[in-house]
Amino acid sequence: MERARGLIELTRPGNALTSGLLTAIGALVAGTATTAGLFVDASAPVRAAAAVLATMLAVGAGNAINDYFDREIDAINQPGRPIPRGAVTPSETLAFAAVQFGVAVAIAVVNLVALVAYTKLFKGLPGVGNVVVGGLGGSTFLFGGTAVGGEVGPVVVLAALAALATFAREIIKDVEDIDGDREKGLNTLPIAIGERRALQVAMAALLVGIAGSPLPYLLSGFGVAYLVAVAVPDLLMLTAGYWGFTDPTRGQLWLKYGQLLAAGAFILGRFT
Repeated sequence: MERARGLIELTRPGNALTSGLLTAIGALVAGTATTAGLFVDASAPVRAAAAVLATMLAVGAGNAINDYFDREIDAINQPGRPIPRGAVTPSETLAFAAVQFGVAVAIAVVNLVALVAYTKLFKGLPGVGNVVVGGLGGSTFLFGGTAVGGEVGPVVVLAALAALATFAREIIKDVEDIDGDREKGLNTLPIAIGERRALQVAMAALLVGIAGSPLPYLLSGFGVAYLVAVAVPDLLMLTAGYWGFTDPTRGQLWLKYGQLLAAGAFILGRFT
């Protein structure tokens, strides 16, 4: 039971489910509503479901791979994670990730390669790993949107906002984990340029994303309800970025909540 629990924890089930939800939202935002259902193409729900499953498997496998490469760092920063506490071995982690990758690879090859590249090649490069993870975060919406067709303009804006917010959140998380990263010789952005400057980069990314959030209202026919709804997560994400300067744990957590609320605003705009 402890091993099974450890394997489940490796996937970060909350993150995997959230990523699947974001892919589904991308499909909904891109799909064209009709009186008969959410999508004009009757096969779109099947393609959307496949995209959601592939996303969840890819994220779960990527998280497991990340734990494998970070097992020594986690022994300092996160000793309760499955590998440091002995629930699973590193070899079991690799095998578990391989199974998930094997199932998902036919659907999401590009994202899978990027996840592995991030964990092994990019994570210790200042800012590069943050950009990769940000791009992956935004791509979940594009994945869902392109799977069903329809109007992709709003999905592109949603993906860009998600990518910038995820990029910012990853920087704040690097500030949170700076002690363990420095101990293991990683050269993350906060280590390379200083915590305050790194957080300023994160805030700048948030400001760019928030500045673009009205575009679906201006260019794609989203109504005033969307404009009002998106103002709430915009304000929350700005506040979370500010919190990151004094409490990175609180800042990155609430930034994630703001991203989910922003996705909800896009759904509202799509169907009002």
